[in-house]
Amino acid sequence: MTTSSRPIGERALGRGLVIAIDGPSGSGKSTVARTVAADISASYLDTGAMYRALTWSLLHRRIDVTDHARVASHARECALDIDTAPYAPRFAVGGVDVTQQIRGVDVTSAVSEVAANPEVRSVLIASQRHLIAQARESGKGMVAEGRDITTVVAPDADVRILITASAEERERRRRAEAGEASAASMARRDARDSQVNDFITPSEGVTLIDTTQMTLPEVVNAVLALIDERV
Repeated sequence: MTTSSRPIGERALGRGLVIAIDGPSGSGKSTVARTVAADISASYLDTGAMYRALTWSLLHRRIDVTDHARVASHARECALDIDTAPYAPRFAVGGVDVTQQIRGVDVTSAVSEVAANPEVRSVLIASQRHLIAQARESGKGMVAEGRDITTVVAPDADVRILITASAEERERRRRAEAGEASAASMARRDARDSQVNDFITPSEGVTLIDTTQMTLPEVVNAVLALIDERV
């Protein structure tokens, strides 16, 4: 047996590792992903925010999100700028910072319709894979989170995790974080998105972490331990 005095996760530095984390809203996956990315000095990618940024652009341009052909066309043309810093991820559309706007109720209510569009998914998945490949090749690595990262976007990730929590706990967290209206919209989005991706049941090779009774540091340490194990 070999031992090291370096903190768990630190051995991942500079290895270009890709960590894929999926889960429903209220599971804690975003906070965990950002914290882990910062801990191992990796980039962080919120793929759900990419769909939100595109949705904001569609609504801003008054494009009907149910017009799948027009939505797909706009997705191919839309200039999304993404900052992958873990604690300050920023999103811009055509040079306009929309980091705050994409969390609004209007976007939350419409994003599932956009995310269910197969052509839109094809465009954004290609972008996500490109960003992940860049991070891997640079040696920095990336923690990417969403709803289909472990199964579709990065099934070859070095570590694949599904983070969840009980329905009651997820509802409590959504309300505490986003308020009544946004929490209801997020719950509806989970229900609709589950028809496209199964982000409740882990696929083969994906580690399930139930955060219902866990604190944030406990979840982060569990993820770092998995990374350390693979390294």
